Amino acid sequence: MAAYIEPRILKGFRDFLPAQEIERRNLTEKIEESFRSFGFVPIDTPALEYTEILLGKGGGETEKQVYRFQDAGGRDIALRFDLTVPFARFIAGHRSELTLPFKRYHIAKVWRGENTQRGRYREFTQCDFDIVGSGSPAADFEILLMIQAALSAAGAGTIKIRLNHRGLFNRFLAYIDAAEHSTEILRTVDKLAKIGRAETASLLQEIIGKDKAEKTLEFIEAGAGDNPLAFEDTLNLIEKAAGGPCPEAERLRIIRRFMMDTGTEGFFILDPSITRGLDYYTGIVFETFLDALPEIGSVCSGGRYDNLAGLYSKENISGVGASIGLDRLIAALEALGKSAAEKSYSALIIACTDEMLSGAYQALANRFRVRGIACEVLFEAGKVSDGKALTKQYILAEKKGAKWLAVPGSNVLSDPLTLRNLEKRENSEGVSFDEAAAIIEQS
Repeated sequence: MAAYIEPRILKGFRDFLPAQEIERRNLTEKIEESFRSFGFVPIDTPALEYTEILLGKGGGETEKQVYRFQDAGGRDIALRFDLTVPFARFIAGHRSELTLPFKRYHIAKVWRGENTQRGRYREFTQCDFDIVGSGSPAADFEILLMIQAALSAAGAGTIKIRLNHRGLFNRFLAYIDAAEHSTEILRTVDKLAKIGRAETASLLQEIIGKDKAEKTLEFIEAGAGDNPLAFEDTLNLIEKAAGGPCPEAERLRIIRRFMMDTGTEGFFILDPSITRGLDYYTGIVFETFLDALPEIGSVCSGGRYDNLAGLYSKENISGVGASIGLDRLIAALEALGKSAAEKSYSALIIACTDEMLSGAYQALANRFRVRGIACEVLFEAGKVSDGKALTKQYILAEKKGAKWLAVPGSNVLSDPLTLRNLEKRENSEGVSFDEAAAIIEQS
């Protein structure tokens, strides 16, 4: 007997059955349509990059999580861990072909060797959108506005976008004479929600001592909670803690004005604890939480990176962007009972009563497709003597997830149809093609 290889997959990786993949594709299409409505255009980059490209600025935890290896030619390569760093390389390599400001979106898989949990895997899909070539606060605000629009289109319900300014936080660290430890402090503060205040305080004390650690905690805890009207109050507190009026605080006030002008201020909270762990962020940073399920964590995050492309180019190109974690968003929608799994794209299935009429069945199906009705043809009629042959096709069509099944007459393109509503299990006899198409279109 042949020895078979056990069909298995790596931890943190998944197969997707049709119902799952259809849900993912439908959600992606809604998000992509939202991106396009703001004038963003798609790009793509390779899954594999030279390791020095990916790790040139990531650092820290990122280096521990990257899938890195040597290829057959002895080259040091790695799988991309996000879509932002490859985008920086892309901008530097294609600068002469692009018109700035350049607004792109990129929906693709990335890989990180991190601990798995609900909504977090080692292979997952990110939906990135960025504006490069503009340092304006208007660009920052458009990214924030598009987060709200995209998640609304995805059916995520009400959200809160928590934002901060890395430059203002760095100014505070300089003010308390802790700037030399900024990278360690930022990464520690970024873990606050995961490890709690006591552990965060302990780690900060190891880095900068008790007094500075307490001042840092007071800074990140400043504000008046989730009341969106407390934005200005929180900003005044952290501006004072950072030494007084400064460009970073003024930028946040301008963005706040844009929120008020668009009537979107209720979606935003100024939260000084939001720092983002990656080194390349220099300006505004943000994370997005679902009001109905905040415990699942941020479903969309990002910020401004004023010179990320500087690793690969002498030209200083500013940028701001965000990334929706598709897998975490789907996990949240499923937990909230908002997922809408479909087994098939076909609205209609055409039954087969004579396999020799398959060409005519396909011709009929094409007529429905021209009307915009996704249509599938069954291939096998079963035994003519079997009275249950058509019943088996009803059952098959139901299992495939279609709503309608059409049984043509012997003259497929001219005879009336029997149209079966598979959900109600009711038949409409003697229906013309136009009548059948109208019934399906109106359902």
